[in-house]
Amino acid sequence: MAGGAPARAALRLRLARFRSWSALQLEIPAGASVALTGPNGAGKTNLLEALSLLAPGRGLRGASPEEFARRPERAGWAVEVLWRAPEIEADSAELRVGADSEGRRVARLDGREVGRSALGAPARLVWLTPALDRLFLESPGDRRRFWDRLTLAFVPEHGERALAYERAMRERNRLLEEASPDSRWLGALEEEMARAGTALSLARVETLRRLSAAAEEASEDFPAARLSLTGLPEEALAEGFAPEEAEAAFRRRLAEGRPRDAAARRALIGPHRMDLEAVYAAKETPAALCSTGEQKALLVGMILAHARALAEFDDAPPVLLLDEISAHFDAGRRAALFQALADLGAQVWMTGAEARLFESAPPETLRLTVRETLEGSVLEGA
Repeated sequence: MAGGAPARAALRLRLARFRSWSALQLEIPAGASVALTGPNGAGKTNLLEALSLLAPGRGLRGASPEEFARRPERAGWAVEVLWRAPEIEADSAELRVGADSEGRRVARLDGREVGRSALGAPARLVWLTPALDRLFLESPGDRRRFWDRLTLAFVPEHGERALAYERAMRERNRLLEEASPDSRWLGALEEEMARAGTALSLARVETLRRLSAAAEEASEDFPAARLSLTGLPEEALAEGFAPEEAEAAFRRRLAEGRPRDAAARRALIGPHRMDLEAVYAAKETPAALCSTGEQKALLVGMILAHARALAEFDDAPPVLLLDEISAHFDAGRRAALFQALADLGAQVWMTGAEARLFESAPPETLRLTVRETLEGSVLEGA
């Protein structure tokens, strides 16, 4: 589909043996978003997770392929989506993600097997789950993974570059444990770390620039966070260093730090040490010191800014997956959220335990109930 999925494209979804879902076929008309309600454990989040596998990466739970298979069958699972343009039936894209005969995750776009980096082609996906509510209080690793997921939506190759960097770093760590490591081999590994690491950092910094620009549209209900990235070479790139200068400086620091890294038995500098810092801009308060409600509002503001940036980047709004998004908001903030989502023009999938949470959602929202049965999760109201 040229230029990505069109605004609020019609969608046909099929699941087979995926977690709590034995089977599901669902048609979502163009212009509609979806509100899924039902008790905890009914399978609402499982449905969002299935959709998230249509993006590069490991989905909204970061699970392994064997965890997706429905129990007790443990048979092959599949997620299929057909996107159709609202006015041009021929303008469509069919994406299938499932398990092969050996249980590995395989993706096919219009019948052709593709790598994970091609998964973002039909539509960009953005998601937010309750697990992220403590993002500003958790470890740097949690924030790094969050930022890399945002970056993946812009740069599908970001994950492959991260793997290349980590492979070179592990091999360098192993080599530094030797009594007399080969300096030429160390140099080659450090060159690979510098090249892949600078590409990683450059993509992260570009994501920062895009989100910062999109955050200028922030509202009072979902205020902007002033964001910055710490670590090498992110800070150098953010300060305006040319990529080749940042790469050379990183390679030099790696070579100079061999004794220190050997003693620590790990690399002490690099993009694997990056952290995300956020400040509630209007109050000049670090996000970690804000109230729980303020932190959630800042986080939602970041996701909305990310969605706006993606829409500008791809000339089409993304698909948003928002798990339990309005559970802790009052009626006024829920209404503001639904208005902000409507303004995006994106297709939004939302979950919540109670139907009242979506009373102020746009009238075209498709309201469905998920129920758990002995045969698995079922959908009512479709």
